[in-house]
Amino acid sequence: MRKLIGLVLLLLILFAGTAITTTTPPAMHTIEGTWELESFYNYDGEEVTDTVYAPKGYRQVKMYYNGKIMWSRTNPSDTIGRFGFGSYRITSDQLIETIEYGDYQMMQALDTLSVFTFELILTDDNYSQISQDEEGNRTFSENYRRID
Repeated sequence: MRKLIGLVLLLLILFAGTAITTTTPPAMHTIEGTWELESFYNYDGEEVTDTVYAPKGYRQVKMYYNGKIMWSRTNPSDTIGRFGFGSYRITSDQLIETIEYGDYQMMQALDTLSVFTFELILTDDNYSQISQDEEGNRTFSENYRRID
């Protein structure tokens, strides 16, 4: 009986110690939701050299839900809208989009590239997807704000 009580006490101490020392990792921001393009940045490798705001009437929206992405773009100077659909995943610093189909121009581009990997800077209300050259230098980014 003493051994049983001792074993129970030992187990309680182990469980209590585990609960005290176990910490919950900080939650990552989520990209799930609807986002609208606000601006573009041009880089010289690391630093922003130019900011270009989306022109009046130009709209680009991305929606991320349950591992799927859909985006659309309209430009008042172009009568043909653009769109794409596929899947995505994120890590702490990357956004990987795999586009499966889209408008005619998108389908032509998919002949050469269908997986797009970006550096990701994500907060609750904004994110930037940053393109890099072969050497890992920043070249260009699209900057979005959450609209839902």
